[in-house]
Amino acid sequence: MHQFPVLLSLIAVSVLLMVTPVIGYRPWPHLKPNSSDLTLGSSKKFEGSSEFVQMRYHMGPVLTANITVHIVWYGRWQKSQKKIIREFINSISAVDAKRPSVAGWWKTVQLYTDQTGANISHTVHLGEEKNDRFYSHGKKLTRLSIQSVIKSAVTAGTKPLPINPRSGLFLLLTSDDVYVQDFCGQVCGFHYFTFPSIVGYTLPYAWVGNSAKLCPGVCAYPFAVPKYMTGFKPLKSPNGDVGVDGMISVIGHEIAELATNPLVNAWYAGQDPVAPVEIADLCEGIYGTGGGGSYTGQLLNDKDGATFNMNGIRRRYLVQWVWNHILNYCSGPNALDQ
Repeated sequence: MHQFPVLLSLIAVSVLLMVTPVIGYRPWPHLKPNSSDLTLGSSKKFEGSSEFVQMRYHMGPVLTANITVHIVWYGRWQKSQKKIIREFINSISAVDAKRPSVAGWWKTVQLYTDQTGANISHTVHLGEEKNDRFYSHGKKLTRLSIQSVIKSAVTAGTKPLPINPRSGLFLLLTSDDVYVQDFCGQVCGFHYFTFPSIVGYTLPYAWVGNSAKLCPGVCAYPFAVPKYMTGFKPLKSPNGDVGVDGMISVIGHEIAELATNPLVNAWYAGQDPVAPVEIADLCEGIYGTGGGGSYTGQLLNDKDGATFNMNGIRRRYLVQWVWNHILNYCSGPNALDQ
């Protein structure tokens, strides 16, 4: 099996030992208690647009072939939780979902191209899955041990996950009783690529944690709110599971960035490839028209009172918008799903 070309291999020896994955995603900006930015006001009439943001292509590969997402379920997961996440991933390529749809949101990601002009694939589907219900590497994971979990999944004696570095992504999801290095304090999820010295291959992967027990106010906002945000009530989650509904936006964030910057040498803004600003980072906290600051933007309410902004195949989700590099602003499904 040919390995995905890695243009950053020369700097890998020096910086990858520190294991600094692409900056982890939090669904809300870092706010200080009593900040005036907590006010939800109608004055927020922008979607993060800026003429100063320069999203540039750095000549690395992007995922133009059909994308397959392989999942490692680490820890104890309920069948209902798995179903919510599976259906979200399958909704990315759904053509018959009610608008505004997850598939319409993905159309912004598809606008990104490689050096040949080929666009990001419109096809994203669920691949193989692996259960690690016995916490093979413990309930406290470091950034390096996450790669060891992936190695176990792709080298397992029975039903190992398939390896296709050119179109396969690995999604490691940790249950609500697992702590990952920097979880809650700094990150809710991140993406990077595996090291051949650990896994044997260079494979794009992402980790996302279930924050339901550890920090829902940080990683499942706005379905839970931090204690310092007094007077703010959490919104009702669309699928009845605060932790998993909070994960959905993080998963979408990471898959979008894996597609456009799988080896951290393709699409990003700024001068630092070790800590790049990627297409979802620029839209952090923006979920609808008018979003900005700490205002989500205009959202939709289901008849049962649940809040969402996109339709999947059978479910509804709240997913953060992504950066449209052609128009220089954050886009959701409304812009391209009409």
